[in-house]
Amino acid sequence: MNQQAATNVILIRPVGFGYDPETAASNPFQHSTSDPEVKAKAELEFDGLISALDHCGVGITVLDPIDPLAPNAVFPNNWFSTHEDGTVVLYPMCTPSRRRERDRQLDEVLEASGFKVRRMIDLTTLEADDRYLEGTGSLVIDRLRGVAYAAMGPRTTERAVNYWCGALQCGPVPFLATMDGTLTGQPVYHTNVLMSIGEKFAVVCLEAIPYPVEREDVRDELTRGGKEVIAITREQMMGYVANLLQVRNAKGESSILLSESAFNLLDPEQRMALERHGRLVPVAIPTIEEVGGGSVRCMIAENFLPRR
Repeated sequence: MNQQAATNVILIRPVGFGYDPETAASNPFQHSTSDPEVKAKAELEFDGLISALDHCGVGITVLDPIDPLAPNAVFPNNWFSTHEDGTVVLYPMCTPSRRRERDRQLDEVLEASGFKVRRMIDLTTLEADDRYLEGTGSLVIDRLRGVAYAAMGPRTTERAVNYWCGALQCGPVPFLATMDGTLTGQPVYHTNVLMSIGEKFAVVCLEAIPYPVEREDVRDELTRGGKEVIAITREQMMGYVANLLQVRNAKGESSILLSESAFNLLDPEQRMALERHGRLVPVAIPTIEEVGGGSVRCMIAENFLPRR
């Protein structure tokens, strides 16, 4: 693993987008709606993200969901990930509604799109033992060093993290993170809500990590990796400020994609810090954030596979 910022990405259309009570049980970012236009609004926001990525010069593969009724299909990074050696990983998902999103012929689909898949690692059998790991939602990976950060919770179990790290030859950094930063608080549902890693920076809500030792371990590990640590507050975490993604185009130009709401929550110092690492590209996705409980990074599955 030696490429951190992808030059190609994979998106899945929000054909069946809507509120999902199954996932809402562990995701307080989701809110139900009676808006009859919710699907149409989500599709317009999705098109806006495509336009932003296209403007950045990033390669885009857009797929239709295998299940057109899956409400969370717009968040594909949870059920698969790709890797530079040609590996595709399928992940064990916590709720049945999300298991419907997985396409077991994804390798063939990506091969037909011009990418080379050398192996598939299928971790979905871990579901039988209630061991869950929801892709790069559960894992925030420092690909340059082979380190995987993981906030433990209902969707991210330590045994599954260790299994993945063994298969991908990475070192795990597990920790607890909660919505209110206390030991008894509700676990943050996905690691990528409180943390993101770029080539030379990391955005992290250290306030959400209640154990002081784990908090310092996370900070120290990021610093050892040469990252500029950009700390955010819990209030900013709730506004998806950590749910951003660095990408590069074929010219090597760096862009950092985040939601418009997250961009507006950055203070001047944080904004300047991020701009040292790439052009900030805010995208308006209020419906997807409010109803789906995920933001820009959740909508983008990086494609690190080699070209055929």
